[in-house]
Amino acid sequence: MSFSLPVPAWLKPTPDSEAAENIRKGSNPWVDAVHLLWSIWLFFDPLFNKGFTLRWAWTTAVSYPIFLLFYALCITRPQKTIHRYAWGIALLATVMMPLNSGAACCYFIYGCVMIRACDRRLWAYLLHLVAMCLLFGVVATVNQLPWQLIVYMIVMVAVISGVVNVGINASKKNAALKLSQDEVRRLAANAERERIGRDLHDLLGHTLSLITLKLELSRKLFDRDAEAARRELEEAEKVARHALAEVRSAVTGIRSTDLAAELASARLLLESSAVHLDYGTLPSSLPSDVERSLAFVIREAVTNIHRHAGATEASVRFETSAEKLDMQINDNGRGGQSAEGNGISGMRERVRALGGTLTIDSPPRRGTRLYISVPLGPKRRQQEVSSPDGPVPAGLARGAA
Repeated sequence: MSFSLPVPAWLKPTPDSEAAENIRKGSNPWVDAVHLLWSIWLFFDPLFNKGFTLRWAWTTAVSYPIFLLFYALCITRPQKTIHRYAWGIALLATVMMPLNSGAACCYFIYGCVMIRACDRRLWAYLLHLVAMCLLFGVVATVNQLPWQLIVYMIVMVAVISGVVNVGINASKKNAALKLSQDEVRRLAANAERERIGRDLHDLLGHTLSLITLKLELSRKLFDRDAEAARRELEEAEKVARHALAEVRSAVTGIRSTDLAAELASARLLLESSAVHLDYGTLPSSLPSDVERSLAFVIREAVTNIHRHAGATEASVRFETSAEKLDMQINDNGRGGQSAEGNGISGMRERVRALGGTLTIDSPPRRGTRLYISVPLGPKRRQQEVSSPDGPVPAGLARGAA
């Protein structure tokens, strides 16, 4: 995203400004201008004092553009220099005190708040803040403002500054957390690529060398001993078929998704929509095709909760015995699930391919519950031959895996 607003060159954001930071986040560079809505108090203050007088009109007409300029400079200038423009707003407040006390109070709050955006240590920020409050207190006392108003303004500055500090610190922590998560994902992806590379090298290196050697030997024997050359070609074919089977097995392992990883991903997805996901102890030593299919079911169910349920809580529970595995997925959303889309149809096909069953209980306004039961052990081997709905087609079973 590039900065293309029609503004003077001296007002364009510097690389280390607040506006440039917004651009890097993909936001509008002037998103911070929304805080100017608080300055609307400047135009309502006369309703509670002496009304819209000529003095109020000309002092506001002169001071408000100056205030907007200082505010824009706070957003577009380097963060280490923002204190200069924040002090400009505070000094503007002191100048306006004998002419327009309402504008002075408004500008004073803005000056104190904008000083926090300065890239300085906490003690320096507090020093600037205390100095501004002392200056305001002295000037307000000289201009005979009620002491109650002075105390109220200083308390208001303390409250607003505290809220702003909490927001800024939370934003910085979230940004640092996002960077940490991105780095973890990058390192995990690099480690996975290295593992795959090692596995493929160990798997194919020796096998391809052996095939090459067999083919070279058969070529040399072709004219002298055709029978020996044929045997070498047959052995090379066997080695190649064995290598193909191992590659397919390795690729299946690479593509597989375990339940732990899928549930961790589901928790991150639901937390982004303010839904708490709880899951109990995970079953161990599941067949790979069962684990992959259940991971797919969890992914589809969690996606539905995220998009449509309007829930605040969700849970996944497992019960395992020697003969079957039961999985239950619950949410406390709006319920009322009637029509079955492609997601639910896909879940049913996956479960049916394992010889299992899937039922849905979704009363209106009482959440949704999915019950999945999959046979294990001898019962599963028996249902692989004949499922409750008839023999499972081989193509469907392959697609489910």
